[in-house]
Amino acid sequence: MGKRRQEKMSVEIRRLLSAIIKDNIKDPRIDVSAVSVTRVDVPQDISHARVYISILGDAEKQNDTMQVLQKAKGYIRSELAQGLQIRHAPEVEFRLDKSIEQGIRISTLLDSLHQEAEAKENRNE
Repeated sequence: MGKRRQEKMSVEIRRLLSAIIKDNIKDPRIDVSAVSVTRVDVPQDISHARVYISILGDAEKQNDTMQVLQKAKGYIRSELAQGLQIRHAPEVEFRLDKSIEQGIRISTLLDSLHQEAEAKENRNE
């Protein structure tokens, strides 16, 4: 399979997984507004998909959400096969992605440094 088809499949899997998690999984432990699919890595043979999930919240909320997704893996895979209209859906592997959370933390730190610098500058005037 070509690199272009692999990239298209990755984007399509990401889009479908986002919709499946948002619309089809009805577990009360999942807050769909705090869950997003950030990236999907697919090998050339599309035998499996490594899905990176970002979950905003504390560690307990993240663990609960990951457990729900692990338990619903079979259902998610069957829904993915229907959405992709392929005979053999990839095996789905969920991984927690903390990049958004780290980005927010870094942004907050930079804002506080900027405010401290402004305050220091105002005192010197």
